[in-house]
Amino acid sequence: MAQLIDGKQISAAIKDELKTEVASYKEQGISICLAVIQVGNDPASSVYVGNKKKACAYIGIESKAYELPEETTEAELLSLIDSLNQDDSINGILVQLPLPKHMDEYKITQAISPKKDVDGFHEQNVGALQVGSQGFVSCTPAGVIQLLKRSGIDICGKECVVVGRSNIVGKPMAALLLRENGTVTICHSRTRNLAEVCRRADILVAAIGKPKFFDASYVKEGAVVIDVGIHRLPPAVEGGKSKLCGDVDFDSVAPHCSAITPVPGGVGPMTIAMLMDNCVATVRK
Repeated sequence: MAQLIDGKQISAAIKDELKTEVASYKEQGISICLAVIQVGNDPASSVYVGNKKKACAYIGIESKAYELPEETTEAELLSLIDSLNQDDSINGILVQLPLPKHMDEYKITQAISPKKDVDGFHEQNVGALQVGSQGFVSCTPAGVIQLLKRSGIDICGKECVVVGRSNIVGKPMAALLLRENGTVTICHSRTRNLAEVCRRADILVAAIGKPKFFDASYVKEGAVVIDVGIHRLPPAVEGGKSKLCGDVDFDSVAPHCSAITPVPGGVGPMTIAMLMDNCVATVRK
């Protein structure tokens, strides 16, 4: 049976390590503060923001919430970001996505100072990752690397296939695997013979946003499978009850893996853990 990579357990361990680190900074008179901005009251966004606040409270990071109405203008949001950029008491700034349709997400994320961009979305941080210099790394891909390392899975020299080329997951994921000396292939919607390419992978990262897309035909025997997707299936699909699933058909794939992440409880918890790590990194020497 495949090793189940437990994201809940690993993220809890990381948060405990950060809690100890933050306590030591507090003894030195160093505090850490994360500003979290939410525009509108999207229910899913409210849950995510709430989870980030809880993580901050547990670790000992102060969080300041800016809950703005849906009708907030882009100019007003940019003005708030500018003031937080200038505020020395704020270490990190996070704007919860998605934003209302009248706002340009790219413009907003690029307005955050690269030194406070704990999401790792700013072009300067993205560029730093590509050339191997210091900067914030997008939280989900950083979490995947921690899952692999803390599960005793060696990346060096392995064939790594990343399916998905988004700026938030796919591209930084490929760069991080390359940084760990993996041999990396990026697949996407135009890739020919996708299943054939995936079957070459020692480590397969699925991040395309299609529920249960990857079945056993995409997986080499003994591969490590990392499922970044998360979807809520409608009740009719699962016999009358709603259920979460990933991009991978877990029941089909798990018997053929050496290790696999579940959904929920795999990659998801790691995203917030690595966000917290980025916040703490703002004061590390």
